[in-house]
Amino acid sequence: MTQERLKVRKVREILRLKEEAGLSNRAIARACKISNSTVGDYLRRAEAAGLHWPLPEQLNEDELFQKLFPEEARPVEAGRPLPDWEEIRKELKKKGVTLKLLWMEYHDDHPQGYKYTQYCEYYRRWAKTQSPTSRFPHNGGEVMEVDYAGLTLTLVDPESGETHPLPVFVAVLPASDYVYAEVQPSMEKMNWINGHVRAFAYFGGLPKIVRPDNPKVGVKRPDYYEPDLNPTYQEMAEYYQVAVLPARVKKPRDKGHAENGVQNVERWVLAPLRNRTFFSHGEANRAIQPLLEALNQKTMQHLGKSRRQLFEEVDQPNLRPLPEKPYQFAVWKTARVNLDYHVAFEKHFYSVPSTLIHQEVEIKATERMVEIFHKGQQVALHPRSGAAGRFSTRAEHMPSSHRFILELDADWLLQQAQEIGPHTLSYIQSLLKSRVYPEQAYRSCLGVLSLGRKYPHPLCEIACERALQAHLHSYKELKAELEALASRSSPAPTPSIHENIRGETYYN
Repeated sequence: MTQERLKVRKVREILRLKEEAGLSNRAIARACKISNSTVGDYLRRAEAAGLHWPLPEQLNEDELFQKLFPEEARPVEAGRPLPDWEEIRKELKKKGVTLKLLWMEYHDDHPQGYKYTQYCEYYRRWAKTQSPTSRFPHNGGEVMEVDYAGLTLTLVDPESGETHPLPVFVAVLPASDYVYAEVQPSMEKMNWINGHVRAFAYFGGLPKIVRPDNPKVGVKRPDYYEPDLNPTYQEMAEYYQVAVLPARVKKPRDKGHAENGVQNVERWVLAPLRNRTFFSHGEANRAIQPLLEALNQKTMQHLGKSRRQLFEEVDQPNLRPLPEKPYQFAVWKTARVNLDYHVAFEKHFYSVPSTLIHQEVEIKATERMVEIFHKGQQVALHPRSGAAGRFSTRAEHMPSSHRFILELDADWLLQQAQEIGPHTLSYIQSLLKSRVYPEQAYRSCLGVLSLGRKYPHPLCEIACERALQAHLHSYKELKAELEALASRSSPAPTPSIHENIRGETYYN
């Protein structure tokens, strides 16, 4: 067999220099910058094929090489069947399966079939006709490739109406092309790492290798031989005992299945949702789940099977078991409790028991929850919020006076008014109806009830009756009426008797 396959232009030049210029093989080799043995091999093949200079003009490249290399075009001998090479490639993805083993099984079924060397040669020829990636089959359950999709979904803030892009995290098992995708609030380190954790859970097991691109959130310094990973990313990899081997910079084929998986997610999952409006990333995740399942269940035309079927055959049996508990990403921070019994974390305020004012506490923030500890004991637990400048307050953390205001409602006010009398009850009802929202009248109602503790109830009833008749709906107006009634109903003061006081007969 020739040492190298030359371009048609060089084959023509070899024949021209030999037959037209009469040069030696060594001189032709120097002129064409190829080896002497290659020149000799091509000249022998041309002579055997009856080719001479000048070559026929109508002879194309395929016909020329068919004449020069007739053994490669030799038809398969009758009675010697060849296996389904697509099935052979799929079997090679399974752990421990080799081409030698598959040939032995083939030979057991076909004792008169091809020997091992010919079997391998036919497989290599078939593989060359397939897509470039098929020449590098992945073993089942060995690698998980991860990336972010180029397309995003749109989040609308229900209060402000502002829109924000929602990135989509994608993970692929290359042996079966089985895909996982999720919508994330942002591309921050926490979401990146937790995306891996949820992908492992979705696949139900662990690969040996995780192959990302080189995002700054995961790789501090890209290097093919010794990449410098982010410490938290490295910690997650050690927890799951997986190796993180980033792709080479600007080499997308190193994670070609992730690129293809991203493209499929964009076409079959994200594009159908392009006109949907989402108000939370949780809502967006619920929307993509059925579309993702449909993608994995869809039959691939070139294989005749779905990604789910291939996953169950090739990947699932070779994945390592998950640990008992998933890796939990958490951020710790020390803070001091403010006078309003709240602590700040990422510009949001979370309440703690009011008895801890001015005390130092520790904050542990995971992706979804915020835990607050004092001297090692958990004192508060809140859902994590990204609303800057807002408060998350639990009623049990409030002092009793604040809790009273929080628990205040119209039913309680009416119940207290009824204890004073029916006119007071009617007056409270009229106050509540006089405002656009009843809550706006709560303070006025509390003022009316406080008058019931200061003045006799009969007097309060008279004042409320008169205020209703006069259509007065104000705490201040009712208070003025009560003060006037109280002054008129009070008896005249009794004169004091004292030896220094002159009597009424003193001037007579």
